[in-house]
Amino acid sequence: MASKSDYFGLSYIVSLILAIIPFTSWICGAITRFQEGKIVAAILRLIGLGFILWVVDLILMITSKHILRLLPV
Repeated sequence: MASKSDYFGLSYIVSLILAIIPFTSWICGAITRFQEGKIVAAILRLIGLGFILWVVDLILMITSKHILRLLPV
């Protein structure tokens, strides 16, 4: 199961590398949101808001070491 702070329970460095690459960030973000049961958030990642959420994820990964979580889980 995915960790609450990074992609698939991977280390911070690996998650940061995945977040830097837009395609992997969009796919990993969508998969982790589906795993968390956040269907709308996953679909938003796969369509038009993917670029905006990629930038936000990247900034949050660098500054706070967490990917975007809209609701606490």
